Amino acid sequence: MNTAARLSLFGAGVVVAFGAAFGLAGAIVPAELVAGWQEKSEMNEHDTHDEPSATAAPKNDDHGGHTGHTAAHTTPQGLSLSENGYVLSPVQAPTAVGADGELSFQILDDSGEPVVDYTTEHDKDLHLIVVRSDGTGFRHVHPQLDAGTGVWSLPWRWQDAGTYRVFADFAPQGADGITLTRTVHVGGEWAPVASSASKTDEVDGFTVTLDGELTAGAPSELTLSIARDGQPVTDLEPYLGAFGHLVALREGDLAYLHVHPEGPSPESAAHDDSGDHEHSAVTAHGGPDIGFVAEAPTPGRYLLYLDFQVDGTVHTATFVVDAASAQHGAHDDSH
Repeated sequence: MNTAARLSLFGAGVVVAFGAAFGLAGAIVPAELVAGWQEKSEMNEHDTHDEPSATAAPKNDDHGGHTGHTAAHTTPQGLSLSENGYVLSPVQAPTAVGADGELSFQILDDSGEPVVDYTTEHDKDLHLIVVRSDGTGFRHVHPQLDAGTGVWSLPWRWQDAGTYRVFADFAPQGADGITLTRTVHVGGEWAPVASSASKTDEVDGFTVTLDGELTAGAPSELTLSIARDGQPVTDLEPYLGAFGHLVALREGDLAYLHVHPEGPSPESAAHDDSGDHEHSAVTAHGGPDIGFVAEAPTPGRYLLYLDFQVDGTVHTATFVVDAASAQHGAHDDSH
């Protein structure tokens, strides 16, 4: 499905990234299980004839859209620094905690030239996700492109030491969407933070609650409800073309999947409120509930992050959810 079709479906997509928390205390995944996931992913890549290979030149779909993420259920992305002939260059960033500097990188094509033409998705040409290997320090940001050099950059400071994963999510003009990843090491002593299951988070005076269960291999309905001072929040503002963005990191591997939210888009909400499409960006409001449909690829633990905007400020709520297997869920229902 191309970008225009997806935007017309709900106003904007929401990124859901399934990543690893290597070294997470008390949550080490057996090496043979990780190898099995990787082997399955590689088999899916070979079996999906409509998808280009990792070394093939980029290919347009019939509608000129961004189709790479729509195949994510069988071929998870975010597992490699290269795909479809595109490469994420080494990431330049400060190497010590507290040092002011710049984070920068390039996207290179199969001839080694920097990519400078992109398709806008979710109001941006590129989305950058940065998170430490234990799931802490999550950031969803948007660097600026120097069209002359193809360098993406933004001011940067590390708050904590550790090993970080950097995900670049983008769609080269005329090609499928891609998510590439690199590892960045920040010097200093650090200890991984162990996760514990939680469906409620307090952030910046907001209480955010997650309702729903993840079932591996099956679509799962999730509802995020936002309150402040005990009152439902109904003035959520559009952020990157949606009322909320959900990101999930899976312990044990790195994969990056797209799903769509349920419910009205900011555009339709604005039309319902005012009947005036011209001022939709000003009048659109949502909440207190934001619905999503997500599909966890395997059983296991997932760290979920919700970005939402109120009064011009973006807030991020964090949750930890365990996904059960579909077979286990069916067995429980039968009893």
